[in-house]
Amino acid sequence: MGVVGDRIGPVRSRDRFLHGETFDSTEGDVRGPILSSWERCRLLGLSPDQSDLPFTQDFDADGPLVRAAAPVLDRLQSIFAGSRMNICLADGHGVVLERRFGDKALPRHLAPIQTVPGFVFAEQVAGTNGIGLTLAERGLVQVYGAEHFAERSQSSACTAVPVRDQLSGHIEGVLCLGYPYTDADPALVPLVRRAAEAVERRLMEQSSARERGLLQAYLEAGFRAAGNGTDPRDGSPLAMAELFQSELDQSDRSLLKERATELMSSARRAATEVPLSRGRSVTLVSRPVTSSSGVEGIVIEALIPEDTERHAPAPTHAHAHADAALRSPAPGADPAPGMVRGLVLVGEPEVGRYAVAARRRLELLAEAGNRIGTTLDVDRTAWELAETAVPRLADFVTIDMPEAVLRGEESPNPTAEMRRTVVHGIREDCPFYPVGSQVTLHPTTPHMRCMTTGQPVLEPDLKAAFGWIAQDPAHAELLLAHNVHSLITVPLLSRGVLLGIACFYRSQDPAPYGDDDRALARELAARAALCIDNARRYTREHTLALSLQHSLLPRGLPEQGAVEVAHRYLPAESGVGGDWFDVIPLSGTRVALLVGDVVGHGLHAAATMGRLRTAARNFAELELAPDELLTHLDNLMVRLDREEGGDPPGAGSTGIVGATCLYAIYDPTSQQCTLARAGHPPPALVLPDGSVSLLDLPAGPPLGLGGLPFESAEITLPVHSQLVLYTDGLIEDRHRDIDTALDQLHRALSHPDRAPEDTCRAVLDAVAPEHPGDDIALLVARTNALPADRIAAWDLDADPALVGRVRAAAMEQLDRWGLEESSFATELLLSELVTNAVRYGSAPIRVRLILDRTLICEVHDASNSAPRMRHAASTDEGGRGLFLVAQLAQAWGTRYTTGGKVIWAECALDAA
Repeated sequence: MGVVGDRIGPVRSRDRFLHGETFDSTEGDVRGPILSSWERCRLLGLSPDQSDLPFTQDFDADGPLVRAAAPVLDRLQSIFAGSRMNICLADGHGVVLERRFGDKALPRHLAPIQTVPGFVFAEQVAGTNGIGLTLAERGLVQVYGAEHFAERSQSSACTAVPVRDQLSGHIEGVLCLGYPYTDADPALVPLVRRAAEAVERRLMEQSSARERGLLQAYLEAGFRAAGNGTDPRDGSPLAMAELFQSELDQSDRSLLKERATELMSSARRAATEVPLSRGRSVTLVSRPVTSSSGVEGIVIEALIPEDTERHAPAPTHAHAHADAALRSPAPGADPAPGMVRGLVLVGEPEVGRYAVAARRRLELLAEAGNRIGTTLDVDRTAWELAETAVPRLADFVTIDMPEAVLRGEESPNPTAEMRRTVVHGIREDCPFYPVGSQVTLHPTTPHMRCMTTGQPVLEPDLKAAFGWIAQDPAHAELLLAHNVHSLITVPLLSRGVLLGIACFYRSQDPAPYGDDDRALARELAARAALCIDNARRYTREHTLALSLQHSLLPRGLPEQGAVEVAHRYLPAESGVGGDWFDVIPLSGTRVALLVGDVVGHGLHAAATMGRLRTAARNFAELELAPDELLTHLDNLMVRLDREEGGDPPGAGSTGIVGATCLYAIYDPTSQQCTLARAGHPPPALVLPDGSVSLLDLPAGPPLGLGGLPFESAEITLPVHSQLVLYTDGLIEDRHRDIDTALDQLHRALSHPDRAPEDTCRAVLDAVAPEHPGDDIALLVARTNALPADRIAAWDLDADPALVGRVRAAAMEQLDRWGLEESSFATELLLSELVTNAVRYGSAPIRVRLILDRTLICEVHDASNSAPRMRHAASTDEGGRGLFLVAQLAQAWGTRYTTGGKVIWAECALDAA
């Protein structure tokens, strides 16, 4: 909170804090950086009543920073002339180097620590103040009144900004404006920013002046060589500017400058050969040079074979001697015969190091774009971030993420459920918390600070990072003992959602992390966070689609005796698809087997699969033949596709491309199996003797094309044959030929003695791809046959006199089956069904009783007219027969055959 009207900061909150209360920045009373600074001060044991500060005379009062800032400070003093403004310049350690005052009489009214250079205002000794907080936060800060930790500053305010070296990014000092809180003005922020930028430009000009001195020293060495009798135009001279413009490709020029920069950063005499395009090469030579002011630097020259390049004309302009010096040998070093020499770079080694470091940072960012986010797995993406950063940015990386994010969700309270997800480094013996452990964070830690502020936090010296040490002192000592000395914590933020924190630790490189490293870590984390968020969203959608698909697939197999069934379903790694299977009991002890595959992946494919499976079950209940059922499904797909295609643009519909399906009906009374397929892979048949074959069925078009016919095929299956139905995900894999997969399937199925469960397991182990790119649905059915002594059948003409005879024969059969108690109900059912067939149907009429899990009564006639149950009026003489059948049977219905229809009724054995 800043100054609003005559408010001077969070006075009450400061009092509460000093009395030991704890609260966080989310309460809104105290700004996050101020609260973090207060907590660090409390950890350090600082007293708000402290009046003295450390003082040192060991500072450079005439150093580069002071010389660069002097004109800027003078200008600020003139701007604030007559005011109570205290203008301060401190170095990168918080030591005050220079002070200026708007009112020249102001120092007489201030304490020495506010007027005399040499006092240290680092946060570790002075508490929360403008200079110390700027160094801690490494950015512009404003501190108002009670936000200061010390009592002496409660009536003051300040605005401070870091002054950086524009080459290295290092903080060279702090420019701070101090004033009474009543003089606060929003215009001070842009003003102090411009002043700091002016100081930074003057620091850069000092560096440029040093480089000009080095160039002058190099030129003077060339003049001296020419004065000693060396003709700079002997041989074949070549100016580098002309070489860059005409003789070298862009890639060659970039490579030459890159290698020259690396040579300069080495700060030693060296030579290296640089291969160029078209078989050419250039030799780069580095040699030291010292300017007249004593600045030491490095000169990089290029030696070019004379016969491979075009000669430059001799210079004729006014600066011919300077140009000749650029092409002349340095003193004491003549170029080899047939070689020409040109200047490439001249400068200080430190500048070369900065350039090399900057280039390597760019290379790391470019590499990160290719290495991070190769999968849609949250955990793997986090590991890719760590593997990219080690060892080029960090020696060790840890990543903590909320458990909800790992599940694909957004965490409502990420700070409370952090779990260590990644630990990666140059070696494995560093004692970081292990992967999988719960991470509890204290408010003073840099981890918590970066999460609450959403900004990266840099701790250049972990030995002085008291908030980090206070989290777990014993653990911190272990890390420090392993020479872990510098830390950057970065929040993983994407679309405003906190996904975790990444921590970059340095141990081998003795240099602490700097602002450039922090910026690089932030950029890496931002790229990784976007990939992690994409993976999280995919995980969430994948989980939802998988849950939806599992809810739409059969949860258990129905009771039936026609086949022994086992099944498997494996979702694709890349996304849930629309594969499904089903086992549907039909009338007359028959069973329907179904597998299908909707084209596409995701929620849309899963939802479409559910619609198709529901429709297929409904069509199966109508006792449709396989080819007729596929026709109805095809018409349904066409309608769905038409409806989806009618969505307005941008509605998010993915459309329905199509589906494949295989439908089979097996009758254990005749051992006949009728099959039809719509663009689906043919099933495999395993005979009892172990022979395996793919059934040659009419292929049929995929569902959704519309207007094309389907064809059924009928085969006889010996008892204990195995019918294997599957989707294409089992045999199709981009890393394997389909013929190879089919051979593997044949070998896996060539064991007829296996149970269906064992067959499923063997097929998946032998045939399924290691990383399925599509869903796999597998259904294995081993056939049974109903014994002949459990079936009784009678043929009769359409004569009402024969009904009694059939009824008596049926009662005798029930007695033989031991179902005497069922005879009354069965007699009524059979009388009604046979009578209806005689009166309303047509010959031939066939009556069949089947003893299975239920007692099944079937009456077949040649008529196609369907019986219909109706509500008979009290005055009607008929119309109650089917109503009676419905009351006595647990299920009844009609199915049509090529020769007419069958009316059937099932009666439970315990109720019959």
